[in-house]
Amino acid sequence: MGQTLTGLLTSVRAIAGRPGTPAQGRPGGGPDQALLAALRLCGDHLSALAAAGPLTDARRTRLIASIGALTTACSTPGADAFDALLRTGQQALDSGGEAEARLALALADEATALRARSKGAWRLRGNALDALGRGEEAITAYERHLALQQNTAASRDVERRIATLRAAGDRIDEALTLFRAGADTEASGADTEVSGAAARLSRHLPAAEARTAFTDLVRLRTAEHGAGDPAVRRLATLYAEHRRLSDRDPVADPLLGGAEPIGVPGLRRLVAGRTVCLVADTPRTAEQEQRPGSPLAALIEGYDLVVRCDEARHTAPAARTDLHACTLRGDTPWKGPRWDRRAGARLVFGDPLPHWRLALRGRLVPGAQDRVGDATLRRPLHDPALLGEEAGAGPASTAYTVLRLLDFLGTPARVDLIGFEGPAALSPREREWVGTRTANTDDTAVRITLR
Repeated sequence: MGQTLTGLLTSVRAIAGRPGTPAQGRPGGGPDQALLAALRLCGDHLSALAAAGPLTDARRTRLIASIGALTTACSTPGADAFDALLRTGQQALDSGGEAEARLALALADEATALRARSKGAWRLRGNALDALGRGEEAITAYERHLALQQNTAASRDVERRIATLRAAGDRIDEALTLFRAGADTEASGADTEVSGAAARLSRHLPAAEARTAFTDLVRLRTAEHGAGDPAVRRLATLYAEHRRLSDRDPVADPLLGGAEPIGVPGLRRLVAGRTVCLVADTPRTAEQEQRPGSPLAALIEGYDLVVRCDEARHTAPAARTDLHACTLRGDTPWKGPRWDRRAGARLVFGDPLPHWRLALRGRLVPGAQDRVGDATLRRPLHDPALLGEEAGAGPASTAYTVLRLLDFLGTPARVDLIGFEGPAALSPREREWVGTRTANTDDTAVRITLR
């Protein structure tokens, strides 16, 4: 990785030049100056990474790969490097560090200079400012994004984030109003130290500084008047609400449209005595399933429970789904697309627990499911209360996790796999497990026998 990083840095410098030096022109016209500036910023970041020692963080490794893709796009005549620029900025954000967030913001600035009407560039800028705690500036960037965004469904997450940032700022404004009202009624005026804490507090401060100033104001006001004072109690409530809003967005419908939690006993009852099929999301299967009167459509319709896994890329939106299962992957799984396809029950597999909870808060859509798997079903392969396997065997596919869970429950009358060949094929380890339980195979389905 050290040689790869050094080689990439050399390539970046060759195209973009070193900081403070103009880039050399290239025959046929080189990249836009904003792209060259972005490459120089990436070169500075690569240089800092090289100086920091060996890389052990997979997220930064992916960032380096994104910078490599941007470098290739910038060095290819006629290539449009704008999308590569946005992907590099997003990968920098996903890396999670403050330096990476600053890089993402700098790349977003270059992207908006290149294309002032790019909704993706303004979304990236808003996300970067948000990650740096600059909420009021993030709101402005998010609003520019919304002004360009025509997809109402895609706007909802941004609208919720704007509402959260504004609500957090409103708590600060109310706290300052409360302090000033109390100071005006005090004969000797407010304590100098308390006044200083209030003077430092503002909704325009970076989030960390605002949190510190808010904490100081509450602490000093409590020491001055006591925790029983009504104004102090209200101030403490505003502080608590501000902290909650700073940590996470509120859930629009905490009850998720009346969806019921379902655990191991409930799932066992749901599948007991029923025929179950797991349908792969492949173009061939989707095309046959949508064809009126096709044998495959009739076959699938004949099962008591139809199970589909992960994000549907080919399956029709209205395709019957009695149980949807998905596995959280990546470093920030709560940022994935929302689960808005209708399903009778939805199981979300993921670890660690905080990531799983954040994903449910952010990606479940009220009314899109009747039941939601609870925490007892989030890691069936490795939970000692269920299968209890060691975690060293590598990641499992969602379909395999569902099969093992159904096998553990042992109550379905029959379980069939449909369409799991070609790109949808299970891994060799998973196919071996299925093979030991295969009772029947034909052109459409693989039937397995549960223990």
